[in-house]
Amino acid sequence: MEIIERFLNAIQGIFTDSGLMTLGWQNYVMIGIACVLFYLAIKKEFEPLLLLPIAFGMLLVNLYPAITAAPDTTLMSAAECIKAKGTTDGYATTIINGVQYYNVPHYGGLFYYLYQGVKLGIYPPLIFLGVGAMTDFGPLIANPKSFILGAAAQIGIFITFIGAIFLGFTDAQAGAIGIIGGADGPTAIYVTTKLAPELLGSIAIAAYSYMALVPIIQPPIMRLLTTKKERAVVMEQLRPVSKLEKIIFPVVIVVVISILLPDAAPLVGMLMFGNLLKESGVCDRLSKTAQNELMNIITIFLGTTVGATATGANFLSLSTLKIIALGLIAFMMGSACGVLFGKVMYKATGGKVNPLIGSAGVSAVPMAARVSQRVGQEENPGNFLLMHAMGPNVAGVIGSAVAAGVLLNVLR
Repeated sequence: MEIIERFLNAIQGIFTDSGLMTLGWQNYVMIGIACVLFYLAIKKEFEPLLLLPIAFGMLLVNLYPAITAAPDTTLMSAAECIKAKGTTDGYATTIINGVQYYNVPHYGGLFYYLYQGVKLGIYPPLIFLGVGAMTDFGPLIANPKSFILGAAAQIGIFITFIGAIFLGFTDAQAGAIGIIGGADGPTAIYVTTKLAPELLGSIAIAAYSYMALVPIIQPPIMRLLTTKKERAVVMEQLRPVSKLEKIIFPVVIVVVISILLPDAAPLVGMLMFGNLLKESGVCDRLSKTAQNELMNIITIFLGTTVGATATGANFLSLSTLKIIALGLIAFMMGSACGVLFGKVMYKATGGKVNPLIGSAGVSAVPMAARVSQRVGQEENPGNFLLMHAMGPNVAGVIGSAVAAGVLLNVLR
């Protein structure tokens, strides 16, 4: 009878601890959202390297919330400690009312430890290191006016910052929400962990989702704000850029940004370090490691742990809906401001600049530049805007990091 009773108790314990008893409706809704992200990543191929890890982290944490549990300590009597651990040796003791208790540690969940790279601001700069190693700043160096378009696309960040304050968010939370407009997931994560960590799940998922939806969101804005004649403009070929220029550029940028805006130094510094590894021509192994192995590992860790912050209780709220709406507005405003400044340059140069490249001023590299190319070719099949659009695009990466530094300097 004792064996049967123990067996029944074991079965009851398994059922009690199972998801059937511990998960709420919010968890199941988040599981459904994770499946939608799986569809977008796998079927539609919208930023699969980002969305797939995020979706899986979201799925796993809502099935097994303890995977993010923090380490803890339980006070146990000698009898309880021996029953649970088989010994009292090696445990620190605490005396309460003359009774000796043992401090028995409980280790945290897997994602708790992986998340420290997000919490401590380690993963985003390492992502920037890989991005820098994969980026060619040649189009930006050949056409420095692209900096204007990259800066213009960041205006949406500050417009949304003001709008978020009017909707009741704190200044710090508004700054974290506004950075979504830069269309740069690592930057959004970096700023949010420092200004409003409680909003990380909502902001990170919004930022990466809008990055993935660049080919859907941007074209209608580009067509609305430009004429057929403007979209058909063929730009002159960019001048060749020397190796010396490409080596000097990252050094000059990191010196200037670090002196003027120290809070942006971790992101810009690692971006330029990665680029210098690539352009120097003497660190091929390091450059390839930054581009491939390191980038891939950090992307997995960053994506899954950020997705794991989107638990049902945290994500399904009115504030999340506000963040998603504000993030969309930020991204749309950034794209629109880039195009509008492109129109200004079109007028100022007598029609030599195609305004479509202004939309690439957001930091979604190289997807935004490809969208500019695609929309331009729809009007003129012989038009090749990709390299021209890459100038504002990589300028947008620098611009979003600078905007992040401004927000951190003012709000932290």
